[in-house]
Amino acid sequence: MTIRQGSAVLGGVLLSLSGGAWAQNDAAPASDTVIVTSTALKVATLLMETPRSASVVTGQDLDERAVVKYDESLQYRAGVVSQPYGSDTNTDWFFLRGFSAEGSTFQDGLKVFRTGGYFWWLTEPFGLERTEYLKGPASILYGEAPPGGIINAVSKRPTDESQGLFEIQGGTDEHRQVGVDSSGPVAGTDDMRYRIVGLYREGNGELDGTDSQRYYFAPSLAVDLSNDTTVTFLASIQKDTGTPTINFFPAYGTVEDTPFGKIDPKTNLGQPDYDDLDQRQASLGYELEHRINDTWEFQQYFRYSNLDMDLKQVYPNSYVAPGSRVVDRGVIDRDGEYDAISVDNRLIAKTFTKNTENTFLVGAGYQKLSLDYTNADSFRTLGDGSTFYQAIDSVDIFDPDHDNFTPPDTGDPTDHNVDNEQIGAYVQNQLRLFDRWIFLAGARYDSVNGTDRFSDMTGSSSEGYNDSQVSLTGGIMYLADNGLSPYISYSESFTPLASLDNSGNSYKPLEGKQYEVGLKYAPPGFDGYFTLAAFDLKEDNTLIPNELGVQRQVGERQSRGIELEGVGYLTDALRFTASYTYTDTRVDINDTTLKDQRAPLIPYHMASAWLDYDMHRFVDGLSVGGGLRYMGESANSADASANYTVPSYTLVDAMVRYDIDSNWTVQVNAKNLTDKEYLSGCDFYCYYGASRSVIGSLKYRW
Repeated sequence: MTIRQGSAVLGGVLLSLSGGAWAQNDAAPASDTVIVTSTALKVATLLMETPRSASVVTGQDLDERAVVKYDESLQYRAGVVSQPYGSDTNTDWFFLRGFSAEGSTFQDGLKVFRTGGYFWWLTEPFGLERTEYLKGPASILYGEAPPGGIINAVSKRPTDESQGLFEIQGGTDEHRQVGVDSSGPVAGTDDMRYRIVGLYREGNGELDGTDSQRYYFAPSLAVDLSNDTTVTFLASIQKDTGTPTINFFPAYGTVEDTPFGKIDPKTNLGQPDYDDLDQRQASLGYELEHRINDTWEFQQYFRYSNLDMDLKQVYPNSYVAPGSRVVDRGVIDRDGEYDAISVDNRLIAKTFTKNTENTFLVGAGYQKLSLDYTNADSFRTLGDGSTFYQAIDSVDIFDPDHDNFTPPDTGDPTDHNVDNEQIGAYVQNQLRLFDRWIFLAGARYDSVNGTDRFSDMTGSSSEGYNDSQVSLTGGIMYLADNGLSPYISYSESFTPLASLDNSGNSYKPLEGKQYEVGLKYAPPGFDGYFTLAAFDLKEDNTLIPNELGVQRQVGERQSRGIELEGVGYLTDALRFTASYTYTDTRVDINDTTLKDQRAPLIPYHMASAWLDYDMHRFVDGLSVGGGLRYMGESANSADASANYTVPSYTLVDAMVRYDIDSNWTVQVNAKNLTDKEYLSGCDFYCYYGASRSVIGSLKYRW
């Protein structure tokens, strides 16, 4: 089994998929390794011929590791801190190259909104073909986005051949899941294809008294309007309910010793009989591709999405006085919904001469978010824009009494009406010269504006921003005969912020710049690849939180690092995925004496390796796999009341799969096999990492 044969689908999508820029067959590959990324340049391009760092996690990878939560998908890729706040039942968390990825989530090339008030879109891994990670600033193609990069989830879509999957799962923490995935031509037609994906999942959370349930349904339909025009309709409906985890613990009793011992990782410092999440989300969109002639192609991607959420959650403060057992608690109470529209139009021209191959991309995009919600929690916003915190009660951190609880009276709520709008135009050119050199250059102009109108019993007010940004990118790569491809690149990002500081003033946009040098290597005769990258990434106008969670725009953040990644076959039966990351992320807090301080939650060193061995030579149909994930020591927030180091840890994962016949497969996965107790990191709070989970699955394919 080889990558060239395509059955392994390592590191990218196979070119046999039909359709647009996220799954298309543009040209015969110029490399032995068929690994394609559509996220890096918005045009399907060989990963090894892209002068940018990118990683691709395929559907096979997700299935092999039994990924049931989106923030588990990149755990074996370089440059990613997954689940820095532990395993959260109602949020997916990533840090990318030392930067938070709250605004980095995309699906099918269009932004997935995670916005103020905990209105965060949740992505279901069972509905994905693959996940692509473009490392570093990406505003040239995607507009507003954090500097660490973007994560693009590519949805399952109709297939030319009939196929199907029925899967049932069961496991620890009462995990139960049923999934169905059916696809193929619509009966009686030769120009229509369908896909239907459905899932139900339930289980308990990491903390006592927490649980979650999810319903997911995603139909899609591809229609060939002509030989040159195809439109693919994509829709999804998802409902999440349950008692959410609040995996926030004080340093006292976790990383710090106490006379009373340590806080048990299962301890719920929230309020299980009060905490509740009810989130419903739906999306409907299409992807239109039209080949104008042998040179030009037009693509238009559109999506409407709606998210409706009601969240109530009690949480502890981060500070406990030395010698005390008691922590104050606050409450989050949000109720509202948002509507979002995203559209991206682009023209692609491919021209060829004897010594050149040129891909020219010009496009324009628009996105609009309208969010209305009520905020009635411990952080109150007054009419002048200022905020204050008021505790609702206190509990024993070692033995919380959940029976002695009075639902809080949060008083008059604050009503928010948030509108964000972005219009952008971009141009990019990739020139391949003499089959040796690749030159990349691009620019984008964006106009963005946002308004947050809020009112409570003290009055009403409105704040916002109106900004324009120009983003640039460029890169050069050399393709050598021996498979080595060195490159250099430069890229920029910007992130406007609609929220206000503690004084009621609008934040300035965050701006990022990155310089990167790297080497990609596809050894001749070897079925796989290696990538090496060194980067220097800086963000201005950084937000700095304090111990109460209020953020001040008084910082600069710089991240420097080295990333090494490899994917391939060591033998015909032994496949590997490996990565190493060195990241040094520093923060300057400009209104204090704290300069050049380590950023919290980001270890200097991370490493991982996963091996999958097909044991058909010994037992037909049997495969085993295993992985190690190492996270080095990290620091907490530099301006916390005390500074300390969070210890390193190593986790073990394992898999056994047996193909009973061509249709039936049974598989068992264990994550954190040794059930190691560890802290995933600390800032002002500390966060316990996920405990051992074991999932057994039975799959029937046709």
